[in-house]
Amino acid sequence: MSFQVQASSPTAFRRLLVFVAFLSLTLALGLTANRAAAQGAVRDVFGDWQKRCETPAGASEEQCAIVQNVAAEDRPNVTLLVIVLPTADRESMLLRVVAPLGVLLPAGLGLLIDEEDVGRAGFVRCLATGCVAEVVMDETLVGQLRTGDEATFIVFQTPEEGIGIPVSLDGFADGFDSLD
Repeated sequence: MSFQVQASSPTAFRRLLVFVAFLSLTLALGLTANRAAAQGAVRDVFGDWQKRCETPAGASEEQCAIVQNVAAEDRPNVTLLVIVLPTADRESMLLRVVAPLGVLLPAGLGLLIDEEDVGRAGFVRCLATGCVAEVVMDETLVGQLRTGDEATFIVFQTPEEGIGIPVSLDGFADGFDSLD
C-alpha cells in the first residue's frame, strides 16, 4: 500500500486549511489558556484522540475531525498535529498531518503502522503553523489504522536523519466512526 497525496478542489483545500489553522490555534491556546476556553471545541474523547468541531469561515455547516497532537519522545520541540476529517463533499476521508517548520520537504512524510512501512506522502503547503501533508484515505489505510496499535510518522531534517514520532491508535476506530 502506498501512502499517496491526492489533490482536492481549491475551495475544499482552502476550507480545510482554515480548519487546520483553527485546530492548531485551539491546541496552542489550550496549552496556555484556561480550561473553559479549551473545552468549547472538544466534543468527545476516544482513547488518545479528541473529536473537535468548528464551522470554518465560508462553510455552511459544522465540520468535525479527530485530532491528536504529539511530540517526538527524544525531541519535545518536534511536534505533529494529526487530523482525520471528511472531505468537503463528504465522499472521502482525509489524513492531514501538520509537521513543524524546518522539515526537509522533498523527503516527504513517512508512515509506519506497527513497524510496517506504509510509504511516504509529500508536503502540499507550509503555513505559519507548520507544513501540511495530506492523504485521501483508502480502505486499506483505514483498516491498518483501525487495527493497529501505533503509527509512527517520520519527518526528515536532513536526507539521512529521520525523526520517528509515535502516534497512539488507541481510540482511532471509535473516533473515526464518530465522523460519519
